[in-house]
Amino acid sequence: MKPFLLLGTRAEDAAADNEYDAFLGFTGLEEGMLRRVRLEARPLGTVDLDAWSGIFLGGGPFNASDPDTTKSAVQHRVEAELRVLLDAVVAADYPFLGACYGIGVIGTHQGGVVDRSYAEPISRVQISLTPEGRADDLLCDLPASFEAFVGHKEAIRELPAGAVHLASSPACPVQAFRVGRNVYATQFHPELDIHGLCTRIEVYKHAGYFEPSQAESLKQMARAGAVHDPPKILQRFVQRYAVAAPV
Repeated sequence: MKPFLLLGTRAEDAAADNEYDAFLGFTGLEEGMLRRVRLEARPLGTVDLDAWSGIFLGGGPFNASDPDTTKSAVQHRVEAELRVLLDAVVAADYPFLGACYGIGVIGTHQGGVVDRSYAEPISRVQISLTPEGRADDLLCDLPASFEAFVGHKEAIRELPAGAVHLASSPACPVQAFRVGRNVYATQFHPELDIHGLCTRIEVYKHAGYFEPSQAESLKQMARAGAVHDPPKILQRFVQRYAVAAPV
């Protein structure tokens, strides 16, 4: 089987490694079948789409809607590299799944409006699939309504033209959408379980997502929920798009 590619942007090793471990665990892939590139650490270079079964883009501290003058040189480089990659991905309708930061990257690339109108604090939220979401090949294993973990400063305010709206939450109208048949974006985190969220709460305690004094109560919130459906998206993505390697 051709491997899958995971693109990350988390500078903190604890968060980056936890994200990779979560994608590994929930996809069921072995390390050799899920290669990681930490974009914050090195340039992406040329991606040969034919070498991979599909691509994941994880979350991270960057916001697509931040003013250009406030973005670091690293963020500018990463965004430029992702634009080039998405030009090829969208043109080929290539299997791609972007989570959290990914929805802003894909939404911006496709001409949608991304801003801070529908930010959500770190929390468990109820995700509801649209009729198109319930019929979607990637989301069809999910119940019509399920809990997921979120935590984001920006979100989609206006969907890109032609995008298919797949899911929403009470405070965020666009929790997932699709471009073409195979390019997906979620605002919620399909890779996050309780352990992963608690790790990120510690790592990002002083990053402006919440008051540091709220860290323990947020962990209690995570432990009190029943977040077990979102990882089915990762499992389904691998099952659907795994490509046999040439002999």
